[in-house]
Amino acid sequence: MPQILGIHAARDAVSLEMREIDTGRVLVSGRSKFPAAVAENCEQDPAVWWQGLVDARNQAGGALGVSAISVAAQQRGLVTLDGQGALVGSALVGDYLAARGEANALLDGRTPNEWATACGSVPDSSFSISKLAAIKKNKPDDYKKIAALLQPHDWLTYRLGRRAVTDRGDASATGYWSPRENRWRPDLLSQVDSERDWGSGLPRVLESGEPAGDREGVIVAAGTGAPMAAAVGLSLTPGDVVIDFGLGAQIFTVRELPVEDETGKVFGFADASGRFMPLVPIVEARSIFDQTAAVLGGDRGRFDQWSSNSEPGAGGLVFAPPSMKSSIDGGGVVAGRLYGIRDGITPEKVARAVMEGVVCAALEAIDSFAIVDAANQGRLWLIGGVARSHALQQCVADLSGRTVMVSKNDPVVAGACLQAAAVATGEKVSTLAAAWGLPESRLVEPNPDLDPTEIRAIGRSAQQRR
Repeated sequence: MPQILGIHAARDAVSLEMREIDTGRVLVSGRSKFPAAVAENCEQDPAVWWQGLVDARNQAGGALGVSAISVAAQQRGLVTLDGQGALVGSALVGDYLAARGEANALLDGRTPNEWATACGSVPDSSFSISKLAAIKKNKPDDYKKIAALLQPHDWLTYRLGRRAVTDRGDASATGYWSPRENRWRPDLLSQVDSERDWGSGLPRVLESGEPAGDREGVIVAAGTGAPMAAAVGLSLTPGDVVIDFGLGAQIFTVRELPVEDETGKVFGFADASGRFMPLVPIVEARSIFDQTAAVLGGDRGRFDQWSSNSEPGAGGLVFAPPSMKSSIDGGGVVAGRLYGIRDGITPEKVARAVMEGVVCAALEAIDSFAIVDAANQGRLWLIGGVARSHALQQCVADLSGRTVMVSKNDPVVAGACLQAAAVATGEKVSTLAAAWGLPESRLVEPNPDLDPTEIRAIGRSAQQRR
């Protein structure tokens, strides 16, 4: 039976699955971990991703005999190549601190409304265009060598198929591609450097289902960014919302119309299927939970136990988690605060307060979709590494008052598998997903005896008074 391979290249690991095309049955899987890029510089050698892919395939017994392969990877990165296709320095990923000044400078040339109209978003320091400007300023020797601009998934696809291509989902997160017009905007790059011909250094944007090339007879699919692949793997429909508590935490949905938010709070991306994707970045829960656990003298497992053993409301202890500022407000992160410290404080109350604060902030981010008139009352999905916590799953259900759907597998890998199968068969991903029985989920119901209104209101007030 024909088989395909789907790959998820994250900032700290590569995961993959080999599935049967007809049934979607997982035949083998593999995972390889490596050090994540640290927040202080967020630079990473792309060779680490490639070696992670090789190691994950070896763990899966080679994952041989596939007819098609697709890669999904971390988004809003920048990989630069010279005229011979060789890497120029490290890849810049995540919220690149050195690019914050450049992100602010972009607003000197165009207003927030002009940026939102041109590329769907007001770029911050995580966008490729801001990172390119930072290279020009801080690494002029590297900048002179740059001939091509790629994102992480583009580079891995390039290594596989030897063609510089991308898809509309990943292109939309660069700051120089228009989701509304469905084309590159090299004129936006002229704000970084008006003397260069940028059009020749941009990858071709493939249509959905169009192959990116082949590797020794194996078809290479276009691939996409991680949130776009997750939307495919979860069969998202307008109104569904995903809370992604992985590295590069974010909340997103899909809709039929473009998103253009001049406040900078909601990014207006494209998805991988012809629709559009409002996305709001949030502070990573994993680092907050791990650091809190370490201060309390435990690990993540103990943190979950402590939070489960405390009553809702944490006895009046309130945590306002760090929050992301838009580029309009100067970018960066506002420090978190712990309020209500009094006699009787325990590790259980601290852990519960921290978890509730993170969840309340995520739910407030969902509410911000109203800015762009995006529906958000469909299915509520919880994904990402931290989402495996049963305490967190229940907390999200309780404070949202909604049934939470927890994916049983990595939806990014599943989405990549569906893309590979689609390019191999010519079928729509929606048809394949139905045949495969995707998405697979576990339901978590809210506690009917808990009224989250007061906890949400206190959390909102704590966020506002920092």
